[in-house]
Amino acid sequence: MSDLPNPDFSGLDGGEEQAAQDAVQEVVNWYNAQIIRERRAPVPDEERLEELTAGRQAALADQAQLATADSQEAERIAAVYAARLKDLKGS
Repeated sequence: MSDLPNPDFSGLDGGEEQAAQDAVQEVVNWYNAQIIRERRAPVPDEERLEELTAGRQAALADQAQLATADSQEAERIAAVYAARLKDLKGS
């Protein structure tokens, strides 16, 4: 068994980054579900669809920013999106 390479995971602390990624993805998922629900409504509310789509696009843009975010920025994004998801689910 000593012939197997020993992978180096020292650069993978990533806890904040993963938490932020997960939080943003949960918000994106919420928007996706709401968009689908609104589109399936007998009479879709176009204004609400626009708002939902804009919210999803903003979340996706923030998600893309995580690729270059440092751990402090990732922690801030995680907190913002955790609070946003709580608000969205409460509404």
